[in-house]
Amino acid sequence: MHLTSYTDYSLRVLMFLALHPGRTATVAEIAAAYGISAAHLNKVVQSLALAGEIETLRGRNGGIRLAKPPEAINLAAVVRRSEPDMDLAPCFAGSGACVLGTCCLLQGALRRAGQAFLAELARYTLADLIGPGGPTAGLFPRGAANRRASARPPPAPRRSGSAARSQAKA
Repeated sequence: MHLTSYTDYSLRVLMFLALHPGRTATVAEIAAAYGISAAHLNKVVQSLALAGEIETLRGRNGGIRLAKPPEAINLAAVVRRSEPDMDLAPCFAGSGACVLGTCCLLQGALRRAGQAFLAELARYTLADLIGPGGPTAGLFPRGAANRRASARPPPAPRRSGSAARSQAKA
């Protein structure tokens, strides 16, 4: 199984916005952060807005932001909506597409695998992708990373060469 770039970009836009709550972002800013085409992101943003997951704001201080809390955006729903074809093999195209006919069990196995994939994604929300220490921790500047770093104990003071040698002998 391979997700399309469109689905990948949809998830990336949502993650970026979730990592920057309370402010609007521009398509150009998100494209630059990920190193992807702003033209492609415009189509993705339009689709996410039509789905009600993000809102677009026009004008001088315009941009995009999440329209729902991250906990309300289900990953399986995003994937189902953005993937044009969840058929895992050409034989899913309809009757007569499989030369083996009714004795082939591959289609059923692949269909169940696809359903299991979506069922697993249904267990997760956007909030699960951006949680503390999650896969995106430290990807973009957030206060949490700085707070974690300052919570570490300071390094032990270094001893001079003679003090370190005398301590090693003891």
